[in-house]
Amino acid sequence: MPDLKKIDDVTWEIPKEGEMNVPGRIFVSEKLLEKVKQDRSLEQVKNVAAMPGILKYSFAMPDMHMGYGFSIGGVAAFDAETGIITPGGIGFDINCGVRLLATNLTYDDVKPKIDELLDQLFKRVPCGVGRDSDIKLTDRELEEVMVKGARWAVEHGYGDEEDLIHCESNGKLEWANPKKVSQRARARGRNQLGTLGAGNHFLEIQYVDDIYLPAVAKKFGINKKKQVVIMIHCGSRGFGHQVCTDYLRRMEDEYKELIDKLPEKDLAYAPFNSPLGQDYFGAMACAANFAWTNRHIIGHNVKKSFERVFEKAKVRTVYDVAHNIAKIEDHMIDDVEKKIIVHRKGATRCFPAGHKEVPKAYREVGHPVLIPGSMGTASYVLVGGEKTMDIAFGSTAHGAGRVMSRNEANSRFKGEEIKKELAEKDITLKSASWKGVSEEAPDVYKDIDEVIKVTEKAGISNAVARLRPIGVIKG
Repeated sequence: MPDLKKIDDVTWEIPKEGEMNVPGRIFVSEKLLEKVKQDRSLEQVKNVAAMPGILKYSFAMPDMHMGYGFSIGGVAAFDAETGIITPGGIGFDINCGVRLLATNLTYDDVKPKIDELLDQLFKRVPCGVGRDSDIKLTDRELEEVMVKGARWAVEHGYGDEEDLIHCESNGKLEWANPKKVSQRARARGRNQLGTLGAGNHFLEIQYVDDIYLPAVAKKFGINKKKQVVIMIHCGSRGFGHQVCTDYLRRMEDEYKELIDKLPEKDLAYAPFNSPLGQDYFGAMACAANFAWTNRHIIGHNVKKSFERVFEKAKVRTVYDVAHNIAKIEDHMIDDVEKKIIVHRKGATRCFPAGHKEVPKAYREVGHPVLIPGSMGTASYVLVGGEKTMDIAFGSTAHGAGRVMSRNEANSRFKGEEIKKELAEKDITLKSASWKGVSEEAPDVYKDIDEVIKVTEKAGISNAVARLRPIGVIKG
């Protein structure tokens, strides 16, 4: 296990040594560090620090745990001219992310009709392993989705312009290149728009339990306690998974000598400006645009479900943010603004007040940061701190962070029992499979409240509001 140097109560450094090009820097409390030491995530932070051209630090957020190549919760940036790009720094579920919707309804409005509402949502939002959508795309339409992102959805009657404005990058990466996406990836994604999938993906009906920064919350449309909101967590489905798989194989084949020198092959990479690096970047952007379109359509169908059950319902998009992605961004490096490729793997962008990429409606305060907990605990809305751009390239946590594998979870928990335990907490659960429930039992995750405390103490992001579940849909 790497040596750790304590910087302050929540900041630790892995000193630069051996093959490392930069130090590692992690944000955890003593309590969270005990969990971190139970897997290989610290070693993964050190391994990422040895990658060519990495800038400043190899970072890991408070929800960090072992992942594929990078730790989940990992952040690393590389120079756009001389740096690299690595699928391990993005993940298989490209642009897995979270969308938050706000309503004009209260807990007391929704709770008596929660079963009816979940039934409506279950009908309109397909979930579970391999579930297809009612939307069947031709190859040409799929290419339009890859290029246009969520705007394709608006053009086809799903949602509106405000939904796009309240979305990271307006729901579209400009550098998408459909020519670089395989037929296998196309086949896997063609019929999956508007679907939730399985694993840790969910759709939750929540209520506002507490508000910490009332002025900021009001900007976000979170106006009072007990207001009902909806959180959607999903990504690019089989489409993004196949894109990642395709390019990992290509990198392993084309750069075998480089990869043989890596501490683990899961960190396979290509020089960013190489033909292969640009091919992957173009295909990755296609998958990111697919994911934004996917969450956008789910959001539209959530609105329709609410309108069906509640005559007075009004539902609007608060924000949509990615947490598995690589993006070209402008950051200060040694007092000079540079274009860099920021990899966020299980980490959320948290740009602060005044940043040019924050939507105008939120620019006075910074864009919303959405961090879900587990289905039995709280989730949070945060906002970037004043110094967040200097700390970790404007990045924060993305969730509570797992403490055990899905296999272990299935051996320890029973889905039926988890449903009963949630019911005792007044949380209604509807799922496509018991296995999906047991894999995502609340005890599988770290303490979300502790994760949020660390992000605030580190100066990365600040809690705006705490949300609690009323009803949960799992794949």
